[in-house]
Amino acid sequence: MHPHCCSRMAAATETSCDQHPDRFDCPDALIHRSVKSGRYGIIIHDGGSSTVAIDFCPWCGKRMENSEAND
Repeated sequence: MHPHCCSRMAAATETSCDQHPDRFDCPDALIHRSVKSGRYGIIIHDGGSSTVAIDFCPWCGKRMENSEAND
């Protein structure tokens, strides 16, 4: 996988928590990057593991390399 677009995106996708071993359970985890597709998504904190795909970084505005906007 390619490196992240900015340091804030890297920090958001690498957030870990001692209280929540699963990032989808942690309210501080905002962004997930799929290992399979490389796509980024905003985590939906509803008890599941859903995300809303994003095509641009919410911090630096750069287009995500594996976004559908590039297809």
